Amino acid sequence: MTDDKPTRRDLMKPIQLLGLAFGAALFAGVVTLVSVGFFQQRSPEQAPAALTLALIIAGVTFIVVLVVVALLLLAVDPAQVKKQIDRPVLLPDENADGTAPDASASGEPKA
Repeated sequence: MTDDKPTRRDLMKPIQLLGLAFGAALFAGVVTLVSVGFFQQRSPEQAPAALTLALIIAGVTFIVVLVVVALLLLAVDPAQVKKQIDRPVLLPDENADGTAPDASASGEPKA
């Protein structure tokens, strides 16, 4: 049986992150063009203004997505980059016997 679970390094490839930012920027630009009525019949002098606005929105979206994803990647512990992901990340760790940890062990008071 092969172990085909991805490592964190496989999930954080730069080209995929740039592709995600480009996709978000493209989506924001198209939504802007549609919302200002670029594809409808309008006067010729309104088209360049709509394109300029869409390019500005797409550029801002690209930069914001890149910065947010880069900041989120800084939250990853470098020691865990090669660690394999075999369970949901946001769920609490399980004990050796497969049960969830007790609430009192985490320091939270019982209700």
